[in-house]
Amino acid sequence: MAGAYRLVRGMRDILPDVTGRWREVEEVVVDVLDRYGYTEIRLPLIEATELFSRGVGEATDLVEKEMFTFADRRGKSLSLRPEGTAGCARACIENGLLHNQAPKLWYRGSMFRYERPQKGRSREHTQIGAEVFGLPGPDVDAEMLTMLGRIFRELGIADLVTLELNTIGSQDSRLLYRKALVEYLAPYAADLDADSRRRLDTNPLRILDSKVATTRAIVAGAPPMDAYLDRASREHFEGLRRALDAADVGYVVNPFLVRGLDYYTHTVFEWVTEALGAQNAVSSGGRYDGLVERLGGRPTPGLGFGMGLDRVVLLHAEKASVRTDNEQHRHARADVFVAVAGPEHAQYGAGVAEHVRDHTTLRVLQHAVGGLRSQIREADRSGARWAVIVGDDEVAENRVSLKWLRADRPQSTLDLDTLVTELKQDGHPQGPT
Repeated sequence: MAGAYRLVRGMRDILPDVTGRWREVEEVVVDVLDRYGYTEIRLPLIEATELFSRGVGEATDLVEKEMFTFADRRGKSLSLRPEGTAGCARACIENGLLHNQAPKLWYRGSMFRYERPQKGRSREHTQIGAEVFGLPGPDVDAEMLTMLGRIFRELGIADLVTLELNTIGSQDSRLLYRKALVEYLAPYAADLDADSRRRLDTNPLRILDSKVATTRAIVAGAPPMDAYLDRASREHFEGLRRALDAADVGYVVNPFLVRGLDYYTHTVFEWVTEALGAQNAVSSGGRYDGLVERLGGRPTPGLGFGMGLDRVVLLHAEKASVRTDNEQHRHARADVFVAVAGPEHAQYGAGVAEHVRDHTTLRVLQHAVGGLRSQIREADRSGARWAVIVGDDEVAENRVSLKWLRADRPQSTLDLDTLVTELKQDGHPQGPT
């Protein structure tokens, strides 16, 4: 019977049957970040609301209608973090991490946005993000995109994602283009969708990113953004494209890609997929050379990305049917399941489990509830490769019976040292000996 309390709409429980896949995805991403020299920073879940209205932009959808905002007991406005870049920049400024340094940082955790829940989009989502400060050249942009490409390859989902790339230029060139875009769109204002009409006065570049068919048809005739780029902006983007070509990183230039946050300058990008329906953005980011100064720090270039792990995990699961048995097994709860014929054997079974843990790094599960047959069924459901069975004869002989659950091999009776040797021979990492 369901309890009286229900999950808050838009939040989600990540249950044990999928946390193995989540851990694998996270470990791959973090491993690649480590190999590229990024170090972890842990950021608070709650920030001053002004950090986002100032950093992200008051006229953005995120600040206007997507934040979870509340007043503390003293009336100060606080918000659950909707994204990580502003908080990371705040932490760097506050803690002096930008003085004569060029930190490369990563973080992970929940982000909160008040949106209509759909597949791959909830009001709480988990994100791994990374930021680089103090490095202005396009080579840094190229390295970040090359790194993301490596992450997707090592996750086995590279064929499901595509890199879309654009430049929105410097703040000055962006202002020039904004004026030209408003002049073009103004005569069509009545034909734009409601959100785009509102954005015409507040954030007109977001209209380029509209998903409404009638608005997209109008936008198709808009003046091209690259016609308003200054020389430095054009050279930055050309340098990035040359570096990506040299690194064999495929991409598509999308002239309508602008991103929804005001702090972006120059490079903007999205890795998108067609495998998740309408929620197609998997990882997004770009350069934000004015953000640190906007938040009260010294002028400092910056670049970053956010990766939505909820969607990456869904893509990872999409590829599950073509993975090898060893790859599939990483999502199991256990490698070895110790089953006992009766409660009187539980202590001996616990000793067997500890012996295996002492001499290997295998995951060992002991579950003494129910009869032996039900325990074997539970062992199979757990995804374990082996069931180690303990009964009267095994205890009397100081041995165990080994049953293979994922291979057509006969059951055998072994002493504990031989058991460890047998388990290690299947290619699993060894622990202390």
